[in-house]
Amino acid sequence: MNLLQKSLLSTLKSIATKNLTFHYHNLQQHRTIVKVRLKWVKNRGLDHIIDVQTDLKAACLLKDAIVRSPVGYLTAKSLTDSQKLLGLTVPTLRFIRRYPTLFEEFPHPKYQSLPCFKLTHVAKVLHDQELKVFDDNQSDLVERVSKVLMMTTNRMVALQSLHPLKWDLGLPDDFDKKLTKEFPDHFRIVKGTNGLSCLKLIQWPEKYAVSELQKMNDDSSSPAGYREFKRGKAALEFPMSFPRGYGAQKKVKAWMDEFQKLPYISPYEDSRGIDPNSDLMEKRVVGVLHEFLSLTLYKKTKRNYLRNLREELYLPHRFTRIFTRYPGIFYLSLKCKTTTVALREGYRRGRLVNPHPLTRHRDKFHHVMRTGLIYRSRGVDILPQLENVPDEEEIESTDEEEIESIDECDGTSDAETGSDED
Repeated sequence: MNLLQKSLLSTLKSIATKNLTFHYHNLQQHRTIVKVRLKWVKNRGLDHIIDVQTDLKAACLLKDAIVRSPVGYLTAKSLTDSQKLLGLTVPTLRFIRRYPTLFEEFPHPKYQSLPCFKLTHVAKVLHDQELKVFDDNQSDLVERVSKVLMMTTNRMVALQSLHPLKWDLGLPDDFDKKLTKEFPDHFRIVKGTNGLSCLKLIQWPEKYAVSELQKMNDDSSSPAGYREFKRGKAALEFPMSFPRGYGAQKKVKAWMDEFQKLPYISPYEDSRGIDPNSDLMEKRVVGVLHEFLSLTLYKKTKRNYLRNLREELYLPHRFTRIFTRYPGIFYLSLKCKTTTVALREGYRRGRLVNPHPLTRHRDKFHHVMRTGLIYRSRGVDILPQLENVPDEEEIESTDEEEIESIDECDGTSDAETGSDED
């Protein structure tokens, strides 16, 4: 592509974006797209990833709890009611005993019959390495948290809604104190209208107000991008990967083609003027959920965590149906007695695309977990040097595993809530 073509493409894209932003409030805002009712398809590859990471997350949360403890250990009694909180399907005491390479069991100093657990030397080394990863990626942390707050209506989120997302967003255990202390010009703890403590964004960083979808489509130097523009595909399109059979259906293809042609509303724009019952609002909701999942380290989170942010993100009451309505963009997993939403484009052949440095460190943590599970009798002695721990093994992903008889997963239940508000 020559310089003239690059310049022309960039100029026309800029004009198109401005025109869409200016005119979308004046569009005919009603539903005209005929939607197809799709059945849920199980993906064993993504389900396996979610299953593995559930145990990894629980082990990391236990590690953080031991680090926070003033005595440096946890008693078996204190772990009694933590199973649901950790998202485990087995009792916490049984779980923690599986991994002697991370957690060392010993009798209580005063009550000999009471088991206690502290971190092994290897676990302490891993924790110190994790703190270094956080320090080395502070600018990325500030950007990710800023973008989450920028998507909200008042640029703030209650801490009680952010704390469950620490693992997914890659936040340090004491992120609220750390961010407000080290970046006082960016973040502040304030009281919300409901009296809850909230993390508030002080200033609007314009350089962050670009969504991941816009970044993917804003490669004006790409010859492919120029060819797409010449074919009339100027609108931003969501990447889609359908289970086998869906993408080839004429009705589904026609529906998705019409959906992709709708103007893209950035999640960082004020959308309160859009008719909440219009197709345009539905695409805006898809865009917000796509952006939020893109900001998570593993491109996934629990559905209930998103429900907790519904009002802040200006989402409709029944927004969770979007996940099964657009199976080419999202995958809804029912593993581990809960419901997890994943971004399909975040994984390729069963592996995370563009892994964050923190996820690579967690791979090292998981390797130590597996080693302890397999060689429990030999414990820490069989561990290799931590610097030589390999990346996680590749897991083949298959999309066309099993078609369930439920429509839009309306009959599923969440372990976190016991009922589905949808």
